[in-house]
Amino acid sequence: MNTLPIIALDFDSSEAVHTFLDQFDEPLFVKIGMELFYQTGPDLIASIKARGHDIFLDLKLHDIPNTVGKAMEGLSKLNVDLVNVHAAGGTDMMKRAVEGIRKYNDNIQIIAVTQLTSTTEEVLHNEQNIQSSIEAAVLNYAQLAKQSGLDGVVCSPLETSLLTNALGSEFLKVTPGIRPEGTSADDQKRITTPHQAKALGSTHIVVGRPITKSDNPVESYHKIKESWLS
Repeated sequence: MNTLPIIALDFDSSEAVHTFLDQFDEPLFVKIGMELFYQTGPDLIASIKARGHDIFLDLKLHDIPNTVGKAMEGLSKLNVDLVNVHAAGGTDMMKRAVEGIRKYNDNIQIIAVTQLTSTTEEVLHNEQNIQSSIEAAVLNYAQLAKQSGLDGVVCSPLETSLLTNALGSEFLKVTPGIRPEGTSADDQKRITTPHQAKALGSTHIVVGRPITKSDNPVESYHKIKESWLS
């Protein structure tokens, strides 16, 4: 799986996606999330793949093990490169997810969401009733994901060093919450720049609005790519 910055295609139609992609003349790694997939379905995946791009299908499945396993069997028929579940669903669910996604395609990698980058320690304690630190909670979920046979996790760049030390450098650490210097944090709470994420140990970064809402998306992408890969 390539290590290009993953562009979050936070659009509401196939037309908007292709208008955006028309600006680029190079292979990209893009993320299709719930907002987009639920309105366009699998057809959009095929059309993006036809353009030569890699796809992270970000649906964050979280349900009983049988339901997630069957859903992943369906997704394994799609030509995507990366999918995810919520680690909070537990080890039985994650194991069934791995079995499902590998049923028709052994090459799709699967990761688990630990804690969203919009989650603060106050939310963790008062709303989720998890009384540890965010770092300890993320590490616990990551360890369960690895035990369940997943390829990595989604986490904040701020936790990547901890996870690398505990789980190794080959374990994927896909990190949203990336904001270049001088841009808005929007609804993200635990954030870093692309360069900081690389230094901390992220294996992949996900960037949306700093690129998609930019006046010059191609230029913004290349600045982020340069910062990330340097």
